Amino acid sequence: MNNVDTAGLDCLAALADEGSFERAAQRLALTQSAVSQRLRALESQLGRPLVIRARPLRLTDAGRVLLRLARQWQALRVDAAAELGLPLPRQKVPIAVNADSLATWVLPALDTLVQGEDGLALELVVDDQDFTHEWLRDGSVLGCVSTLGEPLRGCSVRPLGLMPYGAFASPAFMARWLPQGLHAGNFAQTPFVRFNRKDEMHVRWVEQVLGVRAPRLLERHVPASEAYLQATRMGWGIGVLPLLQAREAVSRGELVALHPELKLPVALYWHQWVLESASGAPPLLDRIGRALEDQARRVLEQSAA
Repeated sequence: MNNVDTAGLDCLAALADEGSFERAAQRLALTQSAVSQRLRALESQLGRPLVIRARPLRLTDAGRVLLRLARQWQALRVDAAAELGLPLPRQKVPIAVNADSLATWVLPALDTLVQGEDGLALELVVDDQDFTHEWLRDGSVLGCVSTLGEPLRGCSVRPLGLMPYGAFASPAFMARWLPQGLHAGNFAQTPFVRFNRKDEMHVRWVEQVLGVRAPRLLERHVPASEAYLQATRMGWGIGVLPLLQAREAVSRGELVALHPELKLPVALYWHQWVLESASGAPPLLDRIGRALEDQARRVLEQSAA
C-alpha cells in the first residue's frame, strides 16, 4: 500500500460514480485510454482487479476498499486547499441522507456551505434512513444521516435528534374509507401510501395502533417525499409522515391526523469518516456535521436523542 497512485484513485472514484469508462473520462477531462491505463496501473500495484468490466461496471471487494481511500483522499485535498487559501478542487462531496430529512431540514442546514465561501459541490445520495450507512460502509459517500447509533469502523457518530412521525389522511379519504375510523375490521382493506419497499413506517404504525403483528396492508407506492405528501393530500391512502412535513397541510385543513396521540420517533445520527486536519482547523466533514447538528437542534426533538 506504499505510494498508492492518487491519480488512479481519482479514476476509480470517477468510475464508481459514473458507471462507465466513457463518462468517467468526460468527468476527468481525459481520454478513455488514459483512464484505463491509470486503472490498470493501480490494479498492477495492488495485484488484484478493482473493477468488474460490465455494463454498468461494478467494483470488486478490493475496489470498494480502495474507493473508501479515494473518498478520504479527495476530502483531505479539499481541506488542504481551503487551509492554504487556494481555489477548491472541483470535487463532489457525497453524503447520504434519508428522503424525509432532505425534504424538511437538510437543505437549510447545508445552504451556507453550498452558497457561501466554501462553495461545496455536495452530492446528496438519497436512501431509507435505515440503509444510508451502507453507502458509507462501502465508500460511496463520506458521511450519512442514519438511524444507526453505533459508529462504523473508522468513523465517528453524533446524535442529531428525533424526527417524530404520525399517520394522516385527507378529509375526503376519511369520509369515503373510514367514516367510523380505522379499526381491526377494516384496516386490511384500507389503502396506505408507502414510500418504497424498504419503508416500514406504515406497518409499525398499524402494529402500535391496532396491536396487529406484521399486518398485510393495501399499499400504493410513491417513492418521493414531496410526491408522497401530495398523494396523501389527494386521498390515495393513509400516509405516515414526519410531523414537520405534515404540519402546514394540517393547518390548512388538507390533512387530518389519525390517532394524533401516537407518534413514532425516529432517532437520527450523523456518521462521518474520521479525517484529521494538519492545521487543526475543522475538517470539511466536521463542518458539514456541525451544520447538520445546528439545524437539527432547531427543528428536531432532542429529549431522547
